[in-house]
Amino acid sequence: MDMVNNAPTAQAGSQEFRRGWGVVLAAMLGIGLGLSPVPFYTIGMLAPELRKAFGWEFSAMMVGLPIMTLGVLIVSPLVGLLADRYGVRRVTLVSIVLFSLSFMSFALNTGSIELFYLNWALMAIFGAGTLPITWTRAVNNRFDLHKGLALGLSLLGTGVFGFLVKPLTAWLIADYGWRAAYVVVGLLPLLISLPVALLAFHDVDGSLTNSADRRAALARRAAAAPGLTLRESLRDYRFWLLAVAFVLISFSVGGLIPNMENILKIAGFARDDIVALVSLIGLSVIVGRIAGGWLIDRLWAPGVALVMISLPAFACYMLADAQLTTSSARVAIVLIGMAAGIEYDLMAFLVARYFGMKSYGAIYGAQYGFFAFGAGIAPVVFGKAFDKTGSYHSVLTLAAVFLVLGAVALLGLGRYRRFDPSSAAQA
Repeated sequence: MDMVNNAPTAQAGSQEFRRGWGVVLAAMLGIGLGLSPVPFYTIGMLAPELRKAFGWEFSAMMVGLPIMTLGVLIVSPLVGLLADRYGVRRVTLVSIVLFSLSFMSFALNTGSIELFYLNWALMAIFGAGTLPITWTRAVNNRFDLHKGLALGLSLLGTGVFGFLVKPLTAWLIADYGWRAAYVVVGLLPLLISLPVALLAFHDVDGSLTNSADRRAALARRAAAAPGLTLRESLRDYRFWLLAVAFVLISFSVGGLIPNMENILKIAGFARDDIVALVSLIGLSVIVGRIAGGWLIDRLWAPGVALVMISLPAFACYMLADAQLTTSSARVAIVLIGMAAGIEYDLMAFLVARYFGMKSYGAIYGAQYGFFAFGAGIAPVVFGKAFDKTGSYHSVLTLAAVFLVLGAVALLGLGRYRRFDPSSAAQA
């Protein structure tokens, strides 16, 4: 009996992937080579070179991350609205090109810290369309039975390129210099993600070629799609609970990853050992993406988050240990990477399940702004704590507490909402 009942579901799930694999692949490459991971994973390698070239303080360079965060806070809701109105394909294609050019322009700096900060701001504005806000909308629209897994695979790119971009950047710096590293890494979105997106990235309105028809179809689908509007969501306690939870979680994970090299350095690890250890972040992000996506399809997502996001609290205490060993460092980094792996797809999944698809882009954009705020201020707070005390002990303890609080807060979201499916079918 179970086999008979499950056969249609299994068949429908396989049909989802047959129809939507191109969108998943394009999203994986676009997100992995977008604004979210590339500057975040490369700053730790490039900052020491900029310090040698221009004499800038490490904490001063880390100010670029909160500047990018502020830009994302301002622009991401607008990007979501544009994606809702004009379609995600147009927004992402334009943003890939502009993000690539703005990242490469860091190579033109001749020593002006003000120009360095301006470059971060422009990169945030031009590259906001490469954030998961746009890509995950198309994935959410095409998948239902395997929504969590599809989102996990789409966001897998952050782990893949997080694993590859650090050694690539280190090699480029060693052989060709930091300017060449900025140019080559900046070319990757143009050479890899843009061609695939042109061929394979289409939302459910992709068959329409006429702009007026597309806008009309998007308007009809938005009006009929089940879910809440942005204004309705702002009056819902779940919106603010989700925002607070992700500020706490993103602060902790966002402070740990860009400072990991320095955390390991003051613990006494050699340079080659540090490069080998930090590369584990990307691999564990991949594991977190796949495992997290598979689990939230089958289990209550806040419960899954409670386990996967609370465990890195122990990692913080391991890293704060004065007698940190290679084995404990590996365990700590893997736990942190897995938490980083589930963050984005968890946010996309929770927004879709608790607020629906009516204003998904705008709601996700607003939530991503809170997420970016926590991740953006964290590196500076971590750096200031180290500059003041010569240790990360106090801020690691704070991160551990924030991780537990953020994971527990998600439990307050309650059961998934059930929206009227008839309106979506009509759309």
